[in-house]
Amino acid sequence: MSVAGVKKVGKLVICGVGLIGGSFALALRQAGLVEHVVGIGRRPEPLAAARELGIIDEAATDWAAALAGAELVLLAMPVGQMAAVAAAIAPHLQEGTIVTDAGSTKRDVIEAIYGHLDAHLASVVPAHPIAGAEKSGPTAARADLYRQRKVVVTPLPENNPAAVARVRELWAACGAVLHEMSPQDHDRVFAAVSHLPHLLAFGLVHDLAGRANAEQLFSYAASGFRDFTRVAGSHPEMWRDICIANRQSLLAELDAYLTELAYLRALLSEGNGPALERVFDAASRARNTWADKAFPAPPSGE
Repeated sequence: MSVAGVKKVGKLVICGVGLIGGSFALALRQAGLVEHVVGIGRRPEPLAAARELGIIDEAATDWAAALAGAELVLLAMPVGQMAAVAAAIAPHLQEGTIVTDAGSTKRDVIEAIYGHLDAHLASVVPAHPIAGAEKSGPTAARADLYRQRKVVVTPLPENNPAAVARVRELWAACGAVLHEMSPQDHDRVFAAVSHLPHLLAFGLVHDLAGRANAEQLFSYAASGFRDFTRVAGSHPEMWRDICIANRQSLLAELDAYLTELAYLRALLSEGNGPALERVFDAASRARNTWADKAFPAPPSGE
């Protein structure tokens, strides 16, 4: 079913046909808003899988062919590839083609845009869908991934308002809830609530996996460990790139967390139960308040 008032994309190009890029294509297909989807990437296997799954109609082997007649390009590869991809598309990008991205960091993405796509700034609109998962690749893609999930748009001063509006309406057609913020605010916020939790989860699992009794430890791990470490199953290359790209903001958050851990360690060392309980109570109330707002219970009867 098409979304009323939203014009179809005649040719959509997806660079990176995994969870994020593949789900965007599937969501637009489900909404009846795309006619032809072209996939491009570093390796043929994901492209072949994406075609077999109906995510894309065609796999391109070069940017000249991929971008010919393209109306919209989504760059959904790991952010560490952004500079190289921006340089590769620059000679073939046609006037009027809108380019957006799905990168979890924005400062480095915008640096690549200014460095390589300066002739197309009116139509290159950075964005970030807040809808990842621990699984990756084309088989993880699904049409409902973005429903009621936030998408943050971080427009450039040079952006054509019509290009920004087009990016916003297509994400909205995927079911997303749209927000805007500056690239600097974006990277600071997500260092705290996304990048740091991933770093901690990877670190904990890496620590336990390296111990002599790792098999015993994992055999007793239950739902609490599963929930805390779920994101440690995420795409390693993608998260390597995110952490390096946003390392200044992430280091600041990590230092703040180390201070908190040092405080908790001191309370444990002292055996200060009342102080520990006060910390736990404040954290519990803050977490439950957030969860109630972010994930409200469905109305009675549903």
